[in-house]
Amino acid sequence: MNLFIIQPPIVYYMRSIAVITLVSLLMIACNSKEEHLRRRAAELCQYIPDHELLERSKDFMTTDFYTVLDTMFNHLPEHEAMDHEWLYYFVTGNGGTIADYEVTEVTQTDETHAVATIKVQQKWEDGSFDESSDIEEHKLYMEKVDGLWLMSDFDKHKQDCIRHIKISHREQARREAMIEYLIKEIGTHYQKGEVCIPTLTIIAEEEVNSTQERIWCDCWVNWYNVADDTLKMVSGGNHSGCMMLEQKNGRLIVTAFEQTVDGAGYMISAQQIFGQHYDIYQNTHSNHEVYEAVRKEQLQEYVRKHKSGIRYYQDYGHEAVEL
Repeated sequence: MNLFIIQPPIVYYMRSIAVITLVSLLMIACNSKEEHLRRRAAELCQYIPDHELLERSKDFMTTDFYTVLDTMFNHLPEHEAMDHEWLYYFVTGNGGTIADYEVTEVTQTDETHAVATIKVQQKWEDGSFDESSDIEEHKLYMEKVDGLWLMSDFDKHKQDCIRHIKISHREQARREAMIEYLIKEIGTHYQKGEVCIPTLTIIAEEEVNSTQERIWCDCWVNWYNVADDTLKMVSGGNHSGCMMLEQKNGRLIVTAFEQTVDGAGYMISAQQIFGQHYDIYQNTHSNHEVYEAVRKEQLQEYVRKHKSGIRYYQDYGHEAVEL
């Protein structure tokens, strides 16, 4: 015998109400979560570096992202960032304008990661918008760490920075090896002062194999005495040519240096050594303004590195130049 239990309409009604209520609650929770992410993304926009990395940004970024940016902004030679326009990746306001951010969308990709789409338009300090600038769209990446959403990347440029830092460290190791060689192997042939500070211009480079590289360079080896806040030139000279560098025991060292000769044989030797790079070398070597600009820049780096109180350098018979 089959029994059919007929439930009264009120039961179906109550179930429908329960389902509708549950769906509504889920939608409210979802919208609330998205709105929270949107507000947080708008807050994080204020810590996108604009010409400088704010120290308080550390509280709004993941540790690895802040460390990468701190290296880029504060621990690489300043001219590298400017020359390569690395700050462009983070700077959206320039030339007197201020970036105005609008978060248009936030997508949570998993429990701890989200991506915000932001539109940026430039406005002047009086609040009016710069009509000549386009509205740009960017991606701000967020990661949830210890229950708090932090900025983890911007336009996926973290990897670009990591690659540049690696290249820069390699470049610094190369320059340090070359400068050490110039001081120890060539500087000893000049009248010594208190400090020897070479000026190094790299003309071209070539990787020979995984452990060796060839560097064509225009180098000056200069000795200075320190008089109060001034580096005073004692002696020095030019040494151009091609260095062979090799990785040995975890560090780069110079294993050979073929130099141009003085006197009548200079041009022939320079052409032979520099080969296809000769025109670049000659344009650099013969331009005194280029040399002085590079010299000043590298003396500034020396002063910053050694935290000295030096403010000027001076050649014999010339006015002191402010660093």
